[in-house]
Amino acid sequence: MKKQIVVVLMLFWSFASFSQKEVPAFKSGEKLWYKMSYSGFLKAGTAVLELNEVELDGKKVFYSKGSGWTSGIIKWFFKIDDVYESYFDKDTIKPYYFKRKIDEGGYKKHRNTQFNYDSKEAYVQDFINQKDTIIAFSNVQDMMSSFYYLRTQDVKGMKKGDEIAIDMFMDSQVYPFKLRYLGKEVLKTKFGKINALVFRPLVQSGRIFKAEESVTIWITDDANKIPIKMQADLSVGSLRAELQQYQGLVTGFNKR
Repeated sequence: MKKQIVVVLMLFWSFASFSQKEVPAFKSGEKLWYKMSYSGFLKAGTAVLELNEVELDGKKVFYSKGSGWTSGIIKWFFKIDDVYESYFDKDTIKPYYFKRKIDEGGYKKHRNTQFNYDSKEAYVQDFINQKDTIIAFSNVQDMMSSFYYLRTQDVKGMKKGDEIAIDMFMDSQVYPFKLRYLGKEVLKTKFGKINALVFRPLVQSGRIFKAEESVTIWITDDANKIPIKMQADLSVGSLRAELQQYQGLVTGFNKR
């Protein structure tokens, strides 16, 4: 149960979809609040994603921060307090600096990663194990920048079954990440009936997920392209994340 919640929270940071390149999908000041529940009725936690423009080494960049924590009954037997931060290029979305500080039931990680595009190497500082590592990379996104990078892609011509693949840098390794397009759907939400695009990340079946295709995510079918709902079928029960509040979007939702 503990690892199931952690893995789904980690997947949540990296899920996103795509918008036409002519229309910006996000801007400084965007903030999203999500409610997470276990098996449809137990409050499991909260996730907050925010984006702002800041200055890094004399250059204007985007700074994104993702925070996640457990609450309710779940918190009593498994406490999560995670913070992810990314500084990335405003135009190319290339990550420059990534921070990850997590405490998941006493399991802690505190790592900072700097991406050097001249040497194509990532310098990883592990503060828990007091170890520094240099990893070679090419065309990667970190766990936060991937959320925004994917939202800049044009999917106008995508058909059911088409897939998008990126390489994600996480825990001093590069992981392939695939997202399959399932089609369109009208989703009933607290904001009304929203036109949505449906995607499914391909995950490993077995110990945590029931099958390779156990996670489904609904993305608003508008210029924002933000996740509005996620459903994950676990080996025991299910986990759901739903948008509860937002601010600073580039446009309103495309409602039915």
